[in-house]
Amino acid sequence: MAGSGRVMGIDFGMRHIGVALSDELRIIAKGYETVNWNGIDDEWALNRICEIISEKNVTEIVLGQPKRTDGTESESERKALVFADRLKERCGLPIHLRDERFTTVIASRYLHDTNMKAKKQKKVIDQVAAEIILQEFLG
Repeated sequence: MAGSGRVMGIDFGMRHIGVALSDELRIIAKGYETVNWNGIDDEWALNRICEIISEKNVTEIVLGQPKRTDGTESESERKALVFADRLKERCGLPIHLRDERFTTVIASRYLHDTNMKAKKQKKVIDQVAAEIILQEFLG
């Protein structure tokens, strides 16, 4: 994983896209933002993610691939792959796909264990899931 600049982690969801960023040294992942979209037209979400890429000197992307537990392809996975293709076309950065099974469950347990109120958890759970995807990639 050579290179300079930050790595962006993305937890793709049908309504919310969690975004996490690495530090400049590519050691630590931290949740950054939740991008909301309508599940159909991803243009606004793509534009926002490209803005973050530009603002934060992102040079690589890790996108969670929402596989089913039995490994078969789901509608979410198909949409995530289309989104990854469109994002790569738009920003020109390498995109690494990572199995994201259970990241939202892990994020939920983590937030619960921190005694964060449910309303606040809802706002950051996708960011924490993106953080998990990215941290696993960073090692």
